[in-house]
Amino acid sequence: MKQLDIFIAFFRSGILGYGGGPSAIPLVHKEVVDTFKWMDTDEFGDILALANALPGPINTKMAGYIGYRVGGVLGMINALVATMVPTILLMILLLNVLNAYRDQPWVHGMATAVIPVVMVLLGTLTWDFVKKSSKSQLGWKWTFIFIFVSTILLQFLHIHPAIIIIVLLVAALVKKDSAGEKGEKQVS
Repeated sequence: MKQLDIFIAFFRSGILGYGGGPSAIPLVHKEVVDTFKWMDTDEFGDILALANALPGPINTKMAGYIGYRVGGVLGMINALVATMVPTILLMILLLNVLNAYRDQPWVHGMATAVIPVVMVLLGTLTWDFVKKSSKSQLGWKWTFIFIFVSTILLQFLHIHPAIIIIVLLVAALVKKDSAGEKGEKQVS
């Protein structure tokens, strides 16, 4: 039954995630966190951050890891197939249809209408992460500082997201180690 759930979760997010990773991420979140409750939002955020730092399509990386975590090697293969096969089939079908009708106004309207929907999906997921961050040890002040600094680094200085994620991961590890050393000295 678990393998069927894995297939359903990633098939739905794969077939409905029109536009690739950015539109599929909220759908994967909905399936993994809300529907099947395989992990919480914090764990999903960690997986998302790591998947963003690695090369390749994000939806495939997340499907592979989550499928493996939930159902082992068979779950990983199952999730990858469920993610990729609908995309391949839809790509072949839609490209043939769009090429046949590319001069029609409804094709242009359809492509234009998807953009605001993806924006709302990403905005909703972002707000969920902001709320979670503000309730963590960071608090609202540090959450907004990280958002502000990340926006400047990404949009104006054009620093790759993977570099920012790696720097933050290293900083968190260093801070955690220094906090652990202070705790050990006080106990002695």
